[in-house]
Amino acid sequence: MTSSADFYRDAEITWGDGRAKILEGGRALTLSLDQYSGSGFQSKNEYLFGRFDLQLKLVPGNSAGTVTTFFKFFDPSLASCHFQLILMIIYLTHMLYLLFPFNLQLSSQGAGHDEIDFEFLGNSSGEPYTVHTNVYAQGKGDKEQQFHLWFDPTSAFHTYSIVWNPQRIIFMVDSIPIRVYNNQESIGTPFPKSQKMRVHCSLWNADDWATQGGRVKTDWTKAPFVASYRNFNINGCVAGSGSSCGSKSADSFNTEAWRTQDLNANGRNRLRWVQQKHMVYNYCADSNRFHQGIPAECKRSRF
Repeated sequence: MTSSADFYRDAEITWGDGRAKILEGGRALTLSLDQYSGSGFQSKNEYLFGRFDLQLKLVPGNSAGTVTTFFKFFDPSLASCHFQLILMIIYLTHMLYLLFPFNLQLSSQGAGHDEIDFEFLGNSSGEPYTVHTNVYAQGKGDKEQQFHLWFDPTSAFHTYSIVWNPQRIIFMVDSIPIRVYNNQESIGTPFPKSQKMRVHCSLWNADDWATQGGRVKTDWTKAPFVASYRNFNINGCVAGSGSSCGSKSADSFNTEAWRTQDLNANGRNRLRWVQQKHMVYNYCADSNRFHQGIPAECKRSRF
């Protein structure tokens, strides 16, 4: 399924009591956060593989305490557990940058859920946003990589993308790959490939833990905090549409480039540049966290 951007057609506002607004005839959407509530939306359809693109302009100025999500695929019933996991991850990695997060998430449902995270951790004025990525398969995550962007994500719209196929997951910013998570089932590492997932985006307050361990609080005199979204494009296999999304014989798999998308030489060079110059945390390099040795997939080349 290929769709042009239309939030009315492809998305539904899930929470926020009027703080999320679809604008410009469905071409744009804003999420707002104040001292009482944040807001969020999700895709109307569930997908098994595809390419997901969204343009996003983040909260400017002092965004400490905010988390903006782009691609979070998750079961809302797991939200409290998910927030606790983020809290634990942030403390473990000592990457305490924000008070309210933005996130974009692909997620399935249930205790053994799959999830692909693309999050933006807010900052104090003058400090960079942190891009937080993670992959869950069969309920297990702990695959975090974090980055500082090479531009100001609050001054203009930029395109954030996830390509998800049976071989790999590619995280991209303005078509530049920042991370590739390969299917390593052959060495016993689970990979999300059998559970349908839905896109979730939200803006919420996390000042009890996010910035400097909760010591820096959200400055509510700057509220409302607003994140802007546009060009929500999904090119993927809709679960339950009658086609076999995981089958190589499915029509969509025979015609869509994302089905086998990989990095060419130029893409690998760009990935290497991002990971060498802009990565600020890599779970594979965290020897204090894995006392029994790094995970098996970390012994494979990232490029």
